[in-house]
Formats: sequence, C-alpha cells, structure tokens
Amino acid sequence: MSDIEDQPNPVPAGGTTQAAAKQRSETRDTIVFLIKLAAIVLIFRSFILSPFSIPSQSMLPRLYIGDYLFISKWNYGYSRHSLPFSLPLIPGRIFAHDPARGDVVVFRGPPVDNHDVIKRVIGLPGDTIQMRHGQLILNGVAVPKQRVADFTIPISPNYSAGSEQEGHQCPAEFQDTDAGTPICRYQQFRETLPNGKSYFVIDRGEMPDRDDTDLYTVPADHVFVMGDNRDDSGDSRFEPPQGMGMVPMDRIEGKAVVSFFSTDGSANWFLPWTWFSAARWKRIGEGF
Repeated sequence: MSDIEDQPNPVPAGGTTQAAAKQRSETRDTIVFLIKLAAIVLIFRSFILSPFSIPSQSMLPRLYIGDYLFISKWNYGYSRHSLPFSLPLIPGRIFAHDPARGDVVVFRGPPVDNHDVIKRVIGLPGDTIQMRHGQLILNGVAVPKQRVADFTIPISPNYSAGSEQEGHQCPAEFQDTDAGTPICRYQQFRETLPNGKSYFVIDRGEMPDRDDTDLYTVPADHVFVMGDNRDDSGDSRFEPPQGMGMVPMDRIEGKAVVSFFSTDGSANWFLPWTWFSAARWKRIGEGF
C-alpha cells in the first residue's frame, strides 16, 4: 500500500472556521430568542395579565393562603408600579381610571415595606369611613350587613391550628370538627355596598382597635382599602407599618380577575402525585 493511501483524507482549509462560525451563529440566535421571549413576557406581565399568590389570611373568606390568581393590568391605567421592581419608566399615571367600590385590587404597599398587597376597595376620594362596633359606616350610612352561615376552612399546612404568635392561623377558640375533619370556624356576614357590590366578611369577635375607629376622610387620588377578614387585616384603618394607610391611586397595579390554582400546602415537590391531591380544585376558575 502506498504512502499516499496511508494518509488520512485532508480537511478542507475552511472547514474548522465554518463550523466555529455556525456555532457562534446558533449561540447568537439562541440569545436573541431568549431576549425577545423575556421582552414579550415583560410586556405581557406589565400591561396585560400578571400572576399573584396569596400569602396571608387577610382576605378570607374570598381568598385562601395558597390561592393563585391573575390580575388584569389595564383597568386603572399604568404607573411605574405596573413594571417589575417599580422601574421609573412611566411618569405619573397614564390612561387613568378610578376603581369602583368593592373591587379587589393589588397594589404596591407603603415604602416602609414596598411589597405587593391585595385588599378590597371600600372608599373613594371624598368618602368618609368609620367602623362602629364592627359595623362599616360609609358616608354616614351603615353598610347593610347580614348574618349568614359560618365560614369554615379545613386545617392544613397552609392554614394550621395553634398559637398565632407561633405563626399559626387558627387559634384554639375557633377550632372545630366537621364529620371528623379538623376545621376552623368563624362568623360570616354579607356586606352590600351602595353600588350593589356584595361580598362576604368574617368576624372574630369584639376587637376595639379594629371594630371602633376614628372617622377617616379619603383624600384626592387615594383609596381606602380593607381586608374581608376584618379582624386580621393590616389595611387603611392603620398607618404603616401596622397597616397600609390611604393608598395612592398610582400604586394600584391591577384588578383581581380569576383564580387559576389553589393548594392546601400538603404537596411534596419530589412526589408529583401529591401536587394533585393538594390542589383545591373547586377554587380554580373562580372569578371576582
């Protein structure tokens, strides 16, 4: 066999260069695609719909810890707080619309906390609001409050029983059972605002600092918000850091529209079948 036959086939002179160029092109295309995808997600979350999860019991009975919902971003206009991290790219408030009484809104909390909060709008600019013995008084008139069946919620990892000082949600005096299942039970009422908006609230008993308040007057470009769990909500009845105080309109980020998932907290991420057993299926798809 000749020496020529023993030599390997020569690589074309430009082969290595072409392969490297192709790899760089594919890398560049991937980066460009990811940047475009991030921009689309950013625009969608900032101006159309954004997800929100419920971290506390302040909006019981409507919202449970472990609920996930979408908020619409266009209802009240846009401000810097519509953007991630409140980026100062939008001056003031554009396409502004005031919320209606009874709307459930997500807003950026006071600067001392600066985190997203969800509450129900009760008062608009110029309204006067007061609580008297647990009765909501709006513009000098008692908001109709009708006693209905007790609200109950199963004890679960997302709603545990025990001392509130230790981080539990259901104190001993509200613990009960239903067909052998441990539950938490509260008195429940239906409130109906002057515009006809009706919703449920829960009452945990006489608590003077929450049930008997001063008379508040809502200033211009602000709203007065309250949690439906009237005795466990840091809202406009209290100044920061205990509550929210009056909420400026430009801090409102959006309106709650629909729940898309809910979990009782019992799932184990390493056991996929528990994701289904932990889901509260009846709560999925509930609107506002």
